[in-house]
Amino acid sequence: MQLGINLGYWGAGMDADNLQVAKEADRLGYAVCWAAEAYGSDGPTVLAWVAAQTERIDVGSAIFQIPARQPAMTAMTAATLDSLSGGRFRLGLGVSGPQVSEGWYGVKFDKPLSRTREYVEIVRKAMSRERLSYEGEHWTLPLPDGPGKAIKLTVHPERERIPLYIAAIGPKNLQQTGEIADGALLIFPAAEHLEETALRHLRAGREKAGLTMDGFDVVPTLPLALGDDKDVATLADTFRPYTALYVGGMGSRKQNFYNQLAQRMGYEQAAAEIQDKYLAGDKQGAAAAVPQDLIDSTTLLGSVERIADRMKAYAAAGVTTLTLAPAGFSLDERLASLRAGVEALELAGLG
Repeated sequence: MQLGINLGYWGAGMDADNLQVAKEADRLGYAVCWAAEAYGSDGPTVLAWVAAQTERIDVGSAIFQIPARQPAMTAMTAATLDSLSGGRFRLGLGVSGPQVSEGWYGVKFDKPLSRTREYVEIVRKAMSRERLSYEGEHWTLPLPDGPGKAIKLTVHPERERIPLYIAAIGPKNLQQTGEIADGALLIFPAAEHLEETALRHLRAGREKAGLTMDGFDVVPTLPLALGDDKDVATLADTFRPYTALYVGGMGSRKQNFYNQLAQRMGYEQAAAEIQDKYLAGDKQGAAAAVPQDLIDSTTLLGSVERIADRMKAYAAAGVTTLTLAPAGFSLDERLASLRAGVEALELAGLG
């Protein structure tokens, strides 16, 4: 099992430290450095900045938002980043959510599965440098009865096939991800529930495509807080607002994928309470309603030894790249968490 690092959103208040975190992860042998985008910083600019100042670590989008770019533009960006980084780019895609898709990009959030499938097909075709023609429900290239021509990408990516990942939560999206992608980006992953909530759906998609899980990258992101095992409850409190935001406030009451995931993990009553309080404006109450077990099972908390035990559980569940989001109020704390991640991986016998 490899380790990754997630820098999150640029502009979140830790920008001055993020580059140092990426450089230290590169030095320590982390496999990949991911960056996110929502409706603030864009992903490609951050990844180009990091790639230019690191040597070995891959850079990955977690994620580029599908409604933000036409698929051919995404193929251009991926090919450019792969070329500039010397073959170190990983392309992660996701549909975002209805509020961002429709409110920020003006793109209707409908038929996300078929839209994702078509998007991936066009991106792959463009990156392979075929002449780009496509007839689908969401895209037709070139446009009919016009001056458009089937043209091909002029930039040569460093590699013939850039790894393509999809951020997936729901069962149908997970199955399709297994079928059409090279890896899955997972959030709020509990090792104890991973087979039930993700792996079996990914495996079904691989089987549908006539493939196995060999070579398929299972990539959950887990916040990490280093500390004494006696203080696990206090460490968990660090992530209460984060968990409440996703379970309670991401998307609408009817379309909150993270809330639905918490329900599938057995937290139906808590998920409903968190959402009710969050949407009513009681963010503090929503955070207080998050069960400690939910936080503890979806983060890495405590001593290096305790984190190593959790890493063993994730590896046994089928995780191939474990992405860490180290908590800390200072650069030194975040760098210490990075080093602890490597130490725990080695202690677990997984490095």
